[in-house]
Amino acid sequence: MRFLVCSLDAALLGDLAWQLTREGHDVKYYVEAESDREIADGFVEKTDDWRGEVEWADTVVFDDIWVGSDVGTGALAEELRAEGHAVVGGTPATDELEAERGAAMDLLEAHGVDTMPHREFTEFGAAVEYVEANPAPYVIKPLGEVQNVKRLLYVGREDDGGDVVDVLRAYEKSWGHRMKGFQLQRRVEGVEVAVCGFFDGERFVEPINFNFEHKKLFPGNIGPSTGEMGTSLFWAGRNELFRRTLGSLEGWLAEEGYVGSIDLNCIVNAEGAYPLEFTPRFGYPTITLQQETFECDTGRFFHDLARGNDPDLDVYEGYAVGVRVVLPPFPFDDDATYDETSRNAPLVFEGEVAGPDPELVTTDGVVPEGVHIEDAKRVAVEGGRQWRAAGESGMPLVVTGKGETMRAAREQCYERVGRVVVPNCYYRDDIGERWEADGDRLLAWGYLGP
Repeated sequence: MRFLVCSLDAALLGDLAWQLTREGHDVKYYVEAESDREIADGFVEKTDDWRGEVEWADTVVFDDIWVGSDVGTGALAEELRAEGHAVVGGTPATDELEAERGAAMDLLEAHGVDTMPHREFTEFGAAVEYVEANPAPYVIKPLGEVQNVKRLLYVGREDDGGDVVDVLRAYEKSWGHRMKGFQLQRRVEGVEVAVCGFFDGERFVEPINFNFEHKKLFPGNIGPSTGEMGTSLFWAGRNELFRRTLGSLEGWLAEEGYVGSIDLNCIVNAEGAYPLEFTPRFGYPTITLQQETFECDTGRFFHDLARGNDPDLDVYEGYAVGVRVVLPPFPFDDDATYDETSRNAPLVFEGEVAGPDPELVTTDGVVPEGVHIEDAKRVAVEGGRQWRAAGESGMPLVVTGKGETMRAAREQCYERVGRVVVPNCYYRDDIGERWEADGDRLLAWGYLGP
């Protein structure tokens, strides 16, 4: 089968394109951002003109909602479907679920889903007055393009909202020129869990994915927010948690003709399940970890998903853990530091190896199982080929593991992480640890039954 994979902003789907290639499918990968053009070089075939390849492709896959700094892949996907093409991608309305947080909450409320108190602002002074008049802990969530600067999301800690007031005043001085709007959402204590499903244009494909994001930079959930440092997950049926959250939108998504992955991150406690935010696209590195658990042909699944052909999603019936291995200055932007410590850094592996897949052979041997690429490339060197860091972001690898228990999945994952020999790399060593307590609470509250 022939797949055209499109990254119209940052290069995010190199690993999926590589997986499709390794399964024997024909793949062409387009990357719009000049800074990311070399990502996945040597792993997949590239194209410089994605529109020129649409007629060639059996299936077109979009990776995100962004076209540069604008929301727009949903409109492109809708346009291509109207022309008769099979597309994995959203619609203008589903793109807005991520870009306009207030509208997303309104949609959930209209479909009977409980939400936390929230309000949107365009002026910092008005937000400060609101918090002072309604003292409580709040979460600050930037809106629009600047929401991609993940470290700007702030979770309040003080019961009177005093720290939120301080942060708002600081943001006005340092980010007021870019942060055109933001949402204040009441903070609620509980278990943070994301409900994720693949939608085929008419219905959710079973099983449903339940994943746990780890966004802070340091172990113990400390430090600046990043896009993601690691994820743990499992698959299950249409349980109570799905029914009370993402499942409530099945009819609306069918009306939209949405095709692809859609994720709803929630805070859950004994009183209810409260949505935090949508990801109406693939999540990163969630899709990488999901791929690792696929026991069906990835290409066949997405080919059928794009056509509503009753896609067969056969997955590993256990737990999985994925860890991002990153390089300085991630998650910050500092060209001098990146150039000095990380640009073109060799990605070396040691210890026992998997094989004999020729696609994995490098000058240093064979890459261990469970290793996936993000910001990486493969170049020809004397004696063979070498993996190197690529792009500008400092996120070269994701390492995964599986097991019948979350502990077993963690052990396999971190044993594989231990084989990564990359100077200056760092990662969180606690991904999946909180499941022992969180899983017990979710079961006790009745969300994870059959």
